[in-house]
Amino acid sequence: MKKFMNTAETMVAESIEGFVRAHQEFVVFGAGRKCIRRRELVPGKVAIISGGGAGHEPMHIGFIGRGMLDAACVGYIFTSPTPSQIVSAIEEADTGAGCLLVVKNYDGDVMNFEMASEMASDRHKIEMVLACDDIETTRGGDGRGRRGVAGTLIIEKLLGAGAEQGRSLSELKAFGDSLSSRIRSMGVALTGVAVPDTQRTTFVLEPNEVEMGVGIHGEPGHSRERFSDADTIVRYLSETILNDTSRSTDKTLLLVNGLGGTPPAELYLAYNSALRIMSEYGLRVERSLVGTYATSLDMQGLSITLAFLTDEELSLWDSPVATAALRWRC
Repeated sequence: MKKFMNTAETMVAESIEGFVRAHQEFVVFGAGRKCIRRRELVPGKVAIISGGGAGHEPMHIGFIGRGMLDAACVGYIFTSPTPSQIVSAIEEADTGAGCLLVVKNYDGDVMNFEMASEMASDRHKIEMVLACDDIETTRGGDGRGRRGVAGTLIIEKLLGAGAEQGRSLSELKAFGDSLSSRIRSMGVALTGVAVPDTQRTTFVLEPNEVEMGVGIHGEPGHSRERFSDADTIVRYLSETILNDTSRSTDKTLLLVNGLGGTPPAELYLAYNSALRIMSEYGLRVERSLVGTYATSLDMQGLSITLAFLTDEELSLWDSPVATAALRWRC
């Protein structure tokens, strides 16, 4: 397995060091390098904090900055940050209005963020929002088991914009909870993930196969389908998402996200297919985002995310953002 690294053991630390050095206008290390925080914090603003294992870059560290996250912490590859790291992020980012933790719905992430919240609760006001946008294979209908994947980006952007407006911790908590039920994602992979420390691929596909329903930790999906043209694959993803949503509006945000090994040309082709399908179903794609934002290391694949948003929420999406990975109107 060939990767641009020195050793598997030092890869994450060296990568994070390079990220902070490359984006010093946005971020700095927190105390003891346990987290990364926004270079210039805003006094009296609710701090939006997230984090997760390495291997998903630019999520979450690439979203630290004006209009989005105030701090994030990084665990080892596909491993949750420790409670100590999360407490450090809370201590670093809270400027008096409390902290809202945005947590992807994976057992390890939820457990460690909850532990950190309990550890810091005597000194800080803390609330938590779960990102659970992935299509659940059992279709339970109550949100249990849905993983947090690329839709987490949308939650972080909208909550970050709301916090910049001066919304309270309780208002942002209610807002985040309402968003989670209106954002759905599904991924597809052409290859598994080459994990540096194990020197093996998480799953292997035959030349005529694709893996449907993959997550962002290299895990396989819920079904293995025959490889086909892009329109057929995108229609499968799009219609599965549409069949799993209840439409509160016909106004949507469409995100086509690369999982790490898919070139931009293929992502834009997939977006074009998805846009046609959404139109067939009477949906208005008011905003779009195409690119590589929530990855699974080097997985050759993509995900489609559809968010049903109000006019006010679309306005929050449009509001200024200045981070390493997202920047507009600043």
